Amino acid sequence: MKRRYENWFRKVRLSGAQFRARHCVGGYLEAGAIVMHTYYRSLIIGGAALSCVGAYSQTATNKWETTASLGATVTQGNSDSVLAAAQILSQKKWGANEMRLGADATYGELDNEKNAESLHGFAQYNRLFTERAFGYVRLDGLHDAIADIEYRFTFSPGAGYYFIKNETTTLSGEAGPAFIYEKVGDDETGYFTARLAERLEHKFNDNVRIWQSIEFLPQVDDFDNFLINAEVGVESKLTEKLSLKVFAIDNYDNQPAPGREENDLKVVTAIGYTF
Repeated sequence: MKRRYENWFRKVRLSGAQFRARHCVGGYLEAGAIVMHTYYRSLIIGGAALSCVGAYSQTATNKWETTASLGATVTQGNSDSVLAAAQILSQKKWGANEMRLGADATYGELDNEKNAESLHGFAQYNRLFTERAFGYVRLDGLHDAIADIEYRFTFSPGAGYYFIKNETTTLSGEAGPAFIYEKVGDDETGYFTARLAERLEHKFNDNVRIWQSIEFLPQVDDFDNFLINAEVGVESKLTEKLSLKVFAIDNYDNQPAPGREENDLKVVTAIGYTF
C-alpha cells in the first residue's frame, strides 16, 4: 500500500512538471510568434514606406527642364540696325517617354527697313521601345516674312534609334514619312515627303556642351523639291542659372518663293536662363 501511494504521488509530480514545462514552452513559442509577427509586420510597413518615398523621389525628378535665351544687336552711325533673337527650349523625360518643345523668333531692321522676321516652333514626343529604339511624332510650324513663307506646317511620325547614349554623349537618327502644308508666295499646297534626321549632343563637363542637328525632307514624287534644316551650337555656363550660347541655324529651300534666296543662315549670340 505504501509503495502504491509513493508511485501515485510520483506520477502526480511528474504530470505537474510536464504540465508546467508544456505551458512554459508553449508560452515561449507564443511569445516568439508574436515577436516574429511584429517583426515581419514592421518589415512590410517599412518596405511600403520606402517604396512610397522612392516613388515620390522618382516623380519629383521628372520635371521640365526649360531654358530661355535672348540676344540683341543694335548699331547706329553709317547704318542704323537692330536685330533681336529669342529662343525657348523645354524637355522632359519620364519612364519610357521623352518630350521636347521649342520656339524661336527673330526680328531685325536695317535703316528702318525690315530685314528679318521669322517665327518657328516644334513639338516632338518619343516613346522608347527599348533602351535605344523609339517611335516619335513631330510637328513643326514656320513663318518667315522675308522668305515669303506665310506658313509651313510639317507633321512627321517615324522611328528612331540612339546609336550613342550615355551620360556625356547622345547620337540619334530618325526616319519616317512627313506631310507638309504651306503657303509660299501666292502658292498654297500640301505634299508628302520623307524625313531623315540626326541629332548629336556632347557634354565636355558640367559647364560646357555642344549640339548639332540636321534633317532632310525630299518630296516623294519630286526629288527636285527638298528642304534641309540644320543647327549647331555651343553653350557655356556662367552661373548655376545663366549661360552664354552661340548657335547657327541654316535653312535651305531648293524651290524658294519667286525672287528669294535658297539659303537662309543666322548666327545668334545670346544669354540663356535655365528654370
